[in-house]
Amino acid sequence: MGNLRPMLFTSMKSYDKKQFGKDVVSGIIVAIIALPLSIALALASGVGPEQGIYTAIVAGFLISFFGGSTVQIAGPTAAFATIVAGIVARSGMEGLIVATILAGIMLIFMGIFRFGALIKFIPYTITTGFTAGIAVTIVIGQLKDFMGITYAEGMKPIETLEKLECLVQCFDTVNISAIIVGVVCVAVLVVWPKINDTIPGSIIAIVVGVLMVKGLKMPVNTIGDLYSISNSLPKFSMMSFDIELISEMLPDALTIAVLAAIESLLSCVVADGMVNTKHNSNMELIAQGIGNIGSALFGGIPATGAIARTAANIKSGGRTPIAGMVHSITLVLVLVILMPYAAWIPMPTIAAILFIVAYNMCQYEPFIRLLRTAPKSDIIVLVSTFILTIVFDLVVAIEVGMICACLLFIKRMSEETFVESWTYTDDFVDDLRPVSKGICVYEINGPMFFGAADKLADIAVSHDTKCLVLRMRSVPAIDATALKAIEEIHDHCDKRGIAVIFSHVNEQPMKIMRKSGLVKKLGEENFKSNINSALNLAESIVAKQEHEKEEHKKHKKEK
Repeated sequence: MGNLRPMLFTSMKSYDKKQFGKDVVSGIIVAIIALPLSIALALASGVGPEQGIYTAIVAGFLISFFGGSTVQIAGPTAAFATIVAGIVARSGMEGLIVATILAGIMLIFMGIFRFGALIKFIPYTITTGFTAGIAVTIVIGQLKDFMGITYAEGMKPIETLEKLECLVQCFDTVNISAIIVGVVCVAVLVVWPKINDTIPGSIIAIVVGVLMVKGLKMPVNTIGDLYSISNSLPKFSMMSFDIELISEMLPDALTIAVLAAIESLLSCVVADGMVNTKHNSNMELIAQGIGNIGSALFGGIPATGAIARTAANIKSGGRTPIAGMVHSITLVLVLVILMPYAAWIPMPTIAAILFIVAYNMCQYEPFIRLLRTAPKSDIIVLVSTFILTIVFDLVVAIEVGMICACLLFIKRMSEETFVESWTYTDDFVDDLRPVSKGICVYEINGPMFFGAADKLADIAVSHDTKCLVLRMRSVPAIDATALKAIEEIHDHCDKRGIAVIFSHVNEQPMKIMRKSGLVKKLGEENFKSNINSALNLAESIVAKQEHEKEEHKKHKKEK
């Protein structure tokens, strides 16, 4: 398994009482922050409030224990809310359990087969686009509770656009009291951190919301009005082995796995920058897989590394996975003792908390900066991913975004590749060596791949050309398509008796040429390390041909 070793074991080598005290305090603080977020995100995901706590407890503990980061805090995150809500609406909790366990298995294999490094190949424009899109879907999904709107009987919107349509149709049911509570809670969430950054603003917003609704007898729905709440500990529930259901949930499982991998590793990168450490990406993927499987088996929802909670852990002094484990244990106590009181929390307060979560995750500043400064191709990918996330879902957004990014990258690279002929002169110009007549020199610049192989068609030889020199010092790589084009050039020249010489072929192209047999076919002697050596060989070939021609004429005259 190589370096697949949890960071917990590494941290324990130099662990002491002082750090243990810091980790315990940090874990308790993070648990207080995670409590309202876990409840809010669970409700946004279409499940009961306790499912969010179960996720933070089980997945949070397992991911900290097995994780590849010393400070990562895991639990339910906003990125999964709309995905989970859609799965629950279509396939119920049974379908969600199957999808989450399958996603966990995929994540484990991704870690084992070292897929952690591949995440870097997902463009920044795609992650920015779908993150902003998810933020918009969260806001749209919470407008109903924020405004106290009541859907007509039979209305069960799943997709974001369906929710917007239902909001418009039922707008006449707006509850002014709910809006007042929601606006006040948003104001508290915005203002409170500027007054006191010790106690989380979400806790204060919940207290204010409860006091308004209970104290002023405001007609506003609370969690207890819409959901049944349990303070029982998570119970083990086995996954259904229905082959048809498993097949049906595979696409959703892939979505969960990819999103969990991206978000958790992004969180690890941010954490590394804050504490000057280096995470083990493959071990982190395995931990995410184990955590998600555990969460699903104990009634939770998908989980991943949470950037905000991880940052709070670091700022509170947590430096080892013990802090994440303490956070989970603290939530167990909170679940048993305080969970019944969650029934008092007003739904507009939950919506207000999620509005702030969406605002914090939307990355509007990077989004706008990219729109202003990025190349057109990147803007196309950014906007496409953003719109598709809202209109369709994350799977379509990432798939189309990656296809667009790859095609536009190929186009951009092909534009940077060109082939040009040397200009013939009898004198030295800019330290360039003069080329004898009968020698044709072409310089190839840029990567030669299928998107640029047609540029080799620009190579043309005249009727008096005796030797073609291809200078490849600026070609970092070639692929099979470009190799075929080079072979065709050689075959064409060979038929006309023109020698082909290669100058300064770099490591990767040389390796491909050797493997294909082209070097053996042309002869090692025709591959030179620099242009001077190549031109010396070309001149000797031309001189030899001229000598043979003269000898032939002389012999013909004598006859």
